[in-house]
Amino acid sequence: MLLLSSLATVSFAATENTESVTGKSQPNIVVIVVDDAGLMDFAPFGGEANMPSIQQLADQGTRFSEYRTSPLCSPSRAMLLTGIDNHRTGIATIPEVLPREHKNAPGYSMHLEPGVKTIADRLRDNGYRTYMTGKWHLGSRVEDLPVSHGFDRSFALDASGADNWEQKSYMPYYDTAPWFEDDKPATLPEDFYSSAFIVDKMIDYIAADEVTTERQEQPFFAYMAFQAIHIPIQAPREFTENYEGLYDQGWHVLREKRWQKAQALGLIPQGAPLGDMPNNLRDWNVLSNDERRYYSKAMAVNAGMLEAMDHHIGRLMEWLDKQGKLENTLFVVTSDNGPEFNDIVNTPGIGLWYAISGYNRDIDSMGEKGSLVSIGPEWAAAAASPNSKFKFYSNDGGIRVPLIISGPGIPQGKTQSSLSLVTDITPTLLDYLDISATPLSQEEVAITGRSLLPVIQDEAKYTYGPDEAVGLEVAGNIALFKGQYKLTRNLPPYGDGNWQLFDIHADPGESNNLASTEPMILNALKEDYKTYATSVGALEMPENYHSVDQIMINTYIKLAQNHWVLLLVGASGVLILLPLLLIRRRNKVN
Repeated sequence: MLLLSSLATVSFAATENTESVTGKSQPNIVVIVVDDAGLMDFAPFGGEANMPSIQQLADQGTRFSEYRTSPLCSPSRAMLLTGIDNHRTGIATIPEVLPREHKNAPGYSMHLEPGVKTIADRLRDNGYRTYMTGKWHLGSRVEDLPVSHGFDRSFALDASGADNWEQKSYMPYYDTAPWFEDDKPATLPEDFYSSAFIVDKMIDYIAADEVTTERQEQPFFAYMAFQAIHIPIQAPREFTENYEGLYDQGWHVLREKRWQKAQALGLIPQGAPLGDMPNNLRDWNVLSNDERRYYSKAMAVNAGMLEAMDHHIGRLMEWLDKQGKLENTLFVVTSDNGPEFNDIVNTPGIGLWYAISGYNRDIDSMGEKGSLVSIGPEWAAAAASPNSKFKFYSNDGGIRVPLIISGPGIPQGKTQSSLSLVTDITPTLLDYLDISATPLSQEEVAITGRSLLPVIQDEAKYTYGPDEAVGLEVAGNIALFKGQYKLTRNLPPYGDGNWQLFDIHADPGESNNLASTEPMILNALKEDYKTYATSVGALEMPENYHSVDQIMINTYIKLAQNHWVLLLVGASGVLILLPLLLIRRRNKVN
């Protein structure tokens, strides 16, 4: 994302790094990224899952109700970690949907490009210990891994997702689950469960570095990127059981309930319309009893997975408290994008993948080891309520997600409704710590986000003024905000490629397209988008681009790369057998 009216470099005052804005020693920083959680999936924003740890952080900190991220995971993570627009980081999109025409174009290399510094780079340069555990998805070459981007220790998954119980892939695009410890391929333990392991490993890294007085006195930066609640949805039975039956009324009822709750919590204005469901989605009432049972249980697993993650975050908080570190630790908790709409069960050819990978569809053990589950587009649309659409799309269901900042010096119990962006997290942390973000050389890529500290501390009303245009683009799906208006364009399968205009303040559900009634505003914002796209190098998508088709093409290419020997042997066998079969057939004819 990039502010259009000013491309000036963000700069904060330097310090000796001995004290923070709180007057105490520099605080520890913990950044937590949840995968594919919509705004109201979090309990502090009205969700059904029991999340006491994150609720505690929200109650003791500031919530952001108008925070926007990108609609896909890797661009969001690149922007969060750098404060730089995704096209300038090199992670303009994700490899799975990258068209051939964009491959290796500037900004589309699919790895952090030279001159791009992460928050870990900057904090390590200022005396911090730095650690990362969980999903990375920013490249698996040694030069792409966390250890090459400012992290002292890391245990990272370089994939869009993976099984939460075993070291295996959830989709044919990946041959396995590519985990790395530091710069080496890693093997997961037998008792692996992703949320537990991510926390355990982080505690191990922090504790191991406290054996010397010198390291013990250094503050730490911990980046934990959970697999919850990405496909496959998986959780221990004791957590899933807490939600059995809760979703039996179906996605239409949940969508309505979250819309009503959003009004009660002030997330949207009273009486704001609820947008339509995306086209061609199923009606809960026409499903068979078995189908309703299946999808109700899938949503229960989804909530159970959130609670399981929160439980393990609570273990980290308890450990920090016992070490006397919790009081001086700043937490940032957010999600990379909105709810995932892809439905594994109804993907063409998935039956063969289930068989090869050893997955089952048993409802009783759903979410447990050996189960491959997703919630599908109907639940995703309901989970994204009161917003429109879901992950991958630039309607607010795909990009409006929770953000909580909690810790020393942060106002407690406050909700901030000023527009904020994923690129703002890094400059906010640097501002909080009085660390300069001024580029040290011409080669260093400048931060494009802004610090949220002025609005947090009530020193400013806005981070982005009503006359400033702010844009984002991923895989042809576009959003641009300017005051009360939002310009969007989404491509198939759930978009039509046409520009739409919404009054996002009065119509947060994006139900009333103003494109035809406000042509002057529409055209002005389209010009603003052109300025943004040119400034960051956002490319137009190839004609007739379709994300699902592109995933299939890229998956076939990956399969060929990963299994070319088997394919070659198979092809050779066909060439050997074909003449014999032809001879046999000719003999029969004769």
